[in-house]
Amino acid sequence: MEVQPQFPSEQSPTGEFRRQADSFRNWVTADGGSGYPAAAGRYHLYVSWACPWAHRTIIVRKLKQLESVIGMTVVDPIRDERGWAFREGPGHSPDPINGFSFLSEAYKATDPHYIGRFTVPVLWDSVTKRIVTNSDDDLMRIFNGEFNRFTQSPIDLYPDGLRQEIDELNSFIYENVNNGVYRAGFATSQHAYERAARRLFTALDQLDARLASRRYLFGPEFVETDWRLFVTLIRFDAVYHGHFKCNVRRILDYPNLFGYLKDLYQTDGIAETVNFDHIKRHYYITHDDINPTRIVPIGPDQDLTAAHGRERLTG
Repeated sequence: MEVQPQFPSEQSPTGEFRRQADSFRNWVTADGGSGYPAAAGRYHLYVSWACPWAHRTIIVRKLKQLESVIGMTVVDPIRDERGWAFREGPGHSPDPINGFSFLSEAYKATDPHYIGRFTVPVLWDSVTKRIVTNSDDDLMRIFNGEFNRFTQSPIDLYPDGLRQEIDELNSFIYENVNNGVYRAGFATSQHAYERAARRLFTALDQLDARLASRRYLFGPEFVETDWRLFVTLIRFDAVYHGHFKCNVRRILDYPNLFGYLKDLYQTDGIAETVNFDHIKRHYYITHDDINPTRIVPIGPDQDLTAAHGRERLTG
């Protein structure tokens, strides 16, 4: 039987998934020196509740209290060969800014010769009528620091004294966990799958040990790294454990990681950024090469609102 990869152009000859790089990397700056000045109402965020990369930007927008400053439209979680679509439905809607039917139209409006995959998140500039960036990494930092004059939020997710350590742990988590689940799930050879899955669980074991003595990854206050990890952990038992064959352990089985997940989930405003219906329908229906029946499981049964006890940790 011939194996059909989810994204053929991102698959190596040995069956490994190699994610495409972000194509648009312009920056919104507080002083406007980049050509894209921070301004209320100028920029619009196109996202999916299902996508972990988009979820990161939704979370920072929420934590920094930028909802009235930067608009947001959610795409249909069911994606077909035409890409992400703007449709009316529960938790998603048509595009009120440009009237686009598909996110691909934003990409083509920015670069008519664009040939890559059409990904979320996207930050759209209503003045220049183009995508500023489709990099979730950049958007987390832009939302964290460049719009501060428009918000009363004192949160700083990328503090000066921790930046090198944050960058190093971000890289470790991305390579082994965030993208690691995809390397396992999208692998088209046994060797590629096993290598990715073993690296994933080795990393999760290390992170669980790290969290035994500290509330968050760097101590008593969360930083951007915590939210970069959160978006994978929140999807893990519902999707990655079964659908992506990451089934050595569940997050529920990790005493520290599961308490940490509950702690982050219970942070003010975060639960409303988590849409399990969109998450499960996207993965189980869209990835029909992995799940050809398109049956969406009813589980798991996990109480993310239960007491976590992590407030006792002072480190």
